Amino acid sequence: MGGILGLLVLVLDIIAIVDVLKSFKDTGKQALWIILIILLPVIGMVLYFLIGKKT
Repeated sequence: MGGILGLLVLVLDIIAIVDVLKSFKDTGKQALWIILIILLPVIGMVLYFLIGKKT
């Protein structure tokens, strides 16, 4: 079961990173969000979709 959950987190992180790269944020904000998503996969992804997409 852990493998499926890990794969799901990986796929959602990739989706979040692609969304960050396609956004019109400046390069610094994009880099910050990508680093946050990579370092804290679950928390970073959730924070981006709750907070980051609005800014």
